Amino acid sequence: MIETDVAIIGAGPVGLFAVFECGMLKMRCVVIDALDAIGGQCSALYPEKPIYDIPAHPAIDGGELIQALERQAAPFAPHLLLGQRVESLADVGDGWLEIGTSAGARVRARAVVIAAGAGAFGPNRPPLAGIEPFELTGGVRYFVARKEEFRGKSVVIAGGGDSAVDWALSLKDVAAKVYFVHRRPKFRAAPESVARLEAAAAAGEVEMVIPYQLHGLSGEAGLLRQVEVATLKGETRSLPADHLLAFFGLSMELGPIADWGLGLDKSHVTVTPATLETNLPGVFAIGDIATYPGKLKLILQGFSEAAMAAHAIHPRVFPGEALHFEYSTSKGVAVA
Repeated sequence: MIETDVAIIGAGPVGLFAVFECGMLKMRCVVIDALDAIGGQCSALYPEKPIYDIPAHPAIDGGELIQALERQAAPFAPHLLLGQRVESLADVGDGWLEIGTSAGARVRARAVVIAAGAGAFGPNRPPLAGIEPFELTGGVRYFVARKEEFRGKSVVIAGGGDSAVDWALSLKDVAAKVYFVHRRPKFRAAPESVARLEAAAAAGEVEMVIPYQLHGLSGEAGLLRQVEVATLKGETRSLPADHLLAFFGLSMELGPIADWGLGLDKSHVTVTPATLETNLPGVFAIGDIATYPGKLKLILQGFSEAAMAAHAIHPRVFPGEALHFEYSTSKGVAVA
């Protein structure tokens, strides 16, 4: 049994910042994550992908952001339980909640913060015949761990969201050739990023293959050679390719969290906006998994939610103790 003040489910950027915010209020944290390393999607899916909407950072790679958040949380010495999924949640009375993990650990805390992104995730795979051998060899990928692996290669990027657009911009100076495949000339990405992509296309740095969608793959011994694309009218093109990067979003599932009796809106947890508390007393949700009117799925909003949740949790950990809010610039880091 591990006893702590706050149990945080999820070691992504928002979960790590929650450690800092709780630590500044002298609350100890245990952090549990199903992945073997901290960082969530930032580490697992796009450690070298630039993120443009973190305050004071015009651009910062996902991996660098996680490293900075880890350093920020380090003074508060969070207890990390990695490589294990939270399986159960129970109210054991007297203001305590207890969670159990797939590895048999039990954590008893005054509050639980769900910062699990959108739950367990995996890529949405394109329905292409014979795709499996190319997945095994890395010819077909759903995320980028190291940009250098694509240096001098011919890369086909498929998708119309932020990941597809951002990686096209990031790889255009690394790959020998970048094709951008999308079924229509309208994107679901940030307008500024789309403008930069269009400028790159006009400069010949990226070839736009629109309106096409993936149709087939060819190669030998698992080595990708061609990506076939087609229009809705049946017109086809074959693009020479060493790699296909397919960015069609992630399939999300809440897993055991869905059975805890939380108020759910599809695959998201509903919370009270002022406190981020769920319908279960002492259980809070922050980041992408939380939903309420006006919610924006931005890391920076998750950071704000972490601070709000920490202040709402303080009375549960220190009942009857007044919390006199001070700015970190005046109080410094209140090391636990």
